[in-house]
Amino acid sequence: MEHQVFERAESFIYNNARLIERHVFAYLFTSGAREPVLAALRAYQNEDGGFGNGLEPDIRAPVSQPQPVEIAFHILDMIDGFDDPMVARACDYLMTITGEAGGVPFSLPTLNPYPHAPWWQAAENPPPSLNPTAALAGLLLKHGVDHPWVARATAFCWRETAASASAEYHDVMPMLLFLEHAAERERATHELARIQERVLAAGTVALDPAAEGYVHRPLDWATAPDRAARSWFSNDLIASELAQLVAMQQEDGGWLIAWPPISPACELEWRGWLTVGVLRKMRAFGRV
Repeated sequence: MEHQVFERAESFIYNNARLIERHVFAYLFTSGAREPVLAALRAYQNEDGGFGNGLEPDIRAPVSQPQPVEIAFHILDMIDGFDDPMVARACDYLMTITGEAGGVPFSLPTLNPYPHAPWWQAAENPPPSLNPTAALAGLLLKHGVDHPWVARATAFCWRETAASASAEYHDVMPMLLFLEHAAERERATHELARIQERVLAAGTVALDPAAEGYVHRPLDWATAPDRAARSWFSNDLIASELAQLVAMQQEDGGWLIAWPPISPACELEWRGWLTVGVLRKMRAFGRV
C-alpha cells in the first residue's frame, strides 16, 4: 500500500478514533503491546460478563447485548487474545441469554430505553438468531475455546444454516464465519457451496464501482485471502477493489460509513473501526 495512504490513515486514527481502536491499530501496525488492547476492552465488559457501554457504536446502552460480545470477540481475534479470562466470562453471559433452541437473539429489549439505531430495536421476547450466534460460535471454534455454550450454539448453527435460504449480507457473514471453523468439514463444504450459489445468483454483491449507499462490495465479503468468499471473485476483481478502497480514502485520512449515524460521536467511532478494518484488508492482500 502506498506509504502516504497509510500515514493519512494513521493520522485519522490518532485524531479521531476511540482508545480501543488506537491500541488495536498500534498492536497491528506499529508493534504495540497486546495488554493495552485488553485493558481498554475490559472497560466495556459488565459484571454479568457481557459487553455493552457503546462497544457497538450504534448501541449506546451501558447494558450487555449479544452484538457487542461479537465485537469484543473480533477484537480478541485480531490480537490472539482468546486466552484472556474475559472470554470465559462472556461465554457464561451467553449461557444466560440462550434459549432452548441454542442461539442468542439479535438484540435484547434492555437496550430499548437507551439511544440506539432503529434496526437494533428489540421485541419483548426476541427469537434466537444466526446473527450473531454463528459469528460468536465461529470465533470460539477458531480459537479452540472449551465452554458448554459452544456445543449448544454449534448445534443451533448447523440446524439454522441448513434451513436458511438468505442471501442477505448480515445473515450470510455469520454463517460463513461459523462454517470456516466448524469441525465437520464435509458438511461445511456443502453449506458453503449452497451459500455461494444463492448469494451470487441474488446479485447481493455490489460489483459496480459507482454503487452508492448501503452496499457490500467484494472485499466486504472476502475480507482476507483465507476467507471462504475469496474464491467467489477473480484476482483482477480483487485488485480493482483494492484500488477502489484507496480511492475512497477521505481527505482527513479515514473512510466513511455507508449508513446514517445516530450522533456525531457514533459516526467518528464507526469511522475509526472502519479505518482499522480497511488497513487490515489492505495488509491481508499485500498492500501494507
